[in-house]
Amino acid sequence: MTALEFTFLMPCLNESETLATCIRKAHQGAQTAGLTSYEVLIADNGSTDGSQEIARQEKARVIAVPQRGYGAALLAGIENAYGAYVIMADADDSYDWSHLQPFIDTLRSGIPLVMGTRLRGTIQPGAMPPLHRWVGNPILTFIGNLLFKAGVSDYHCGLRGFHRETIQKLHLHTKGMEFATEMVTKAALARLKITEVPIVYSPDGRSRLPHLRTWRDGWRHLSFMLVMSPTWLFLAPSIMFIAIGVITNIFLLPGALKLGSVTFDIHTLLIGSMSFILGIELAMFWLVARTYAVSTGLLEPPAPLASFSLNNSLLIGGFLTLISLIPLLHSLQLWSNVEFGALNYQIALRSLIPGLTLALTGLQIVFGSFVLALLRLRDG
Repeated sequence: MTALEFTFLMPCLNESETLATCIRKAHQGAQTAGLTSYEVLIADNGSTDGSQEIARQEKARVIAVPQRGYGAALLAGIENAYGAYVIMADADDSYDWSHLQPFIDTLRSGIPLVMGTRLRGTIQPGAMPPLHRWVGNPILTFIGNLLFKAGVSDYHCGLRGFHRETIQKLHLHTKGMEFATEMVTKAALARLKITEVPIVYSPDGRSRLPHLRTWRDGWRHLSFMLVMSPTWLFLAPSIMFIAIGVITNIFLLPGALKLGSVTFDIHTLLIGSMSFILGIELAMFWLVARTYAVSTGLLEPPAPLASFSLNNSLLIGGFLTLISLIPLLHSLQLWSNVEFGALNYQIALRSLIPGLTLALTGLQIVFGSFVLALLRLRDG
């Protein structure tokens, strides 16, 4: 097959009611734009309603995708596309396949990813549930822009066009609805230029319920963004918990602190120390997550990973563990002074709590360092 300029890609699972309309509109959009080098490709996800035959009758190419899922269908379609550029959208007639000129012109200008935007375009009555329009989409878009600086207004618009080889280099792999999030997220992380085109979003033409499930798929989008941003998922709360622990220990180790009618004493010190330990554990999770993401090519290595040394980390962990023996031995001495009987717990715990905190912190660093070293074995 001679290479084509454009592939119009539609994932399909039992879309017999609207598929013919979408394919005809795609052909119309190509003719309006003056395209002669294009194809309409249907990535069929196992339809049982005759969608495949409808597609062939409308002069579309059909590929079978046995693995179910929105992302699985699109990944197979991208892999099998003949076009240098791919424009993708659903086959439910909610996106206007006849109006492709803005996408075609923008892709030809060299922009690698062109996103449709419903929120800055026109949403016809009944096209988008209020929960999606006013809550789900804006919140997920805000989070995506915050975490990855994507700079888009509609993170999950299904109508988008891209340079096929450029997007393939992102190594997309998710098989479900979160594929839409993965494409934008990885494009933003790779610093690809993303441009938006306002579009018209219409009610779909199906009589059945859509494949999208609001809460399940919303969580899949959100969890994917968090997984792809270990700095926000682990490091940001780690810094907060460590700061709480340090501040608490600084003010309460010498003795109780009274602010107005409230007294902060040994129990607050215990909570602060637990906060510090949790913060160190989250920091180790961050390093492990970043190391894995770097080893799989998902993220670039930050400075802490580039300078990581097992020996240095073991020295730090070992030093903290040794230092912990000072307050721990002091607690043991206090206990021996009363012949291991009843203690003044306020005095004993003021030594025991920081000692255990230092010991647990040191041991976490020691064992966590071996996990990091294991993940970095391939780096030499």
